[in-house]
Amino acid sequence: MQAGDIRNGNTFEFEGNVFSVVEFQHVKPGKGAAFVRTKLRNVITGGVVEKTFRPTEKLEDAFVERKDMTYSYVDGELYYFMDNETYEQIPIGKDIVGNSLKFVKENEICKVCSYKGSVFSVEPPLFVELVITDTEPGFKGDTATGATKPAIVETGAKIMVPLFIDNGEVIRIDTRSEEYLSRVK
Repeated sequence: MQAGDIRNGNTFEFEGNVFSVVEFQHVKPGKGAAFVRTKLRNVITGGVVEKTFRPTEKLEDAFVERKDMTYSYVDGELYYFMDNETYEQIPIGKDIVGNSLKFVKENEICKVCSYKGSVFSVEPPLFVELVITDTEPGFKGDTATGATKPAIVETGAKIMVPLFIDNGEVIRIDTRSEEYLSRVK
């Protein structure tokens, strides 16, 4: 791949690391040669760097495998995922999983990301539906202010919810922003 062909989401190897393109901009200054300004995320460490490339510079494509797997259970420092095709159990360390499963219940489908067979991250589903297990009681009419209160969901994670939400209600959560979206009927 040439640097001039870079688009958001592309992954490539550069300087011994694997990067994903977060942002790019083709720049043609009035004087001098054109160049490509990029913001890149290291897919292994998660760090973000800014780099500029000449449009003709060659970059080696990197194939990052994102496989759907079922989150089975946690045992100490290891999280176990089942491959949905082979039914094989794969353990992944807590250092790789991090906080990504705080809204995920057992038996939910997650994306396990790997590069050359080495797992580097786990992506939860974009939206989850969870039951509120602990929150202060709500009052009728507490809807106009947009105020929120803390609540704990069935996975043990804390989230801010509107004042009218009560214990036992099922809510929809966006796992990327970790925000309350709506009640589920």
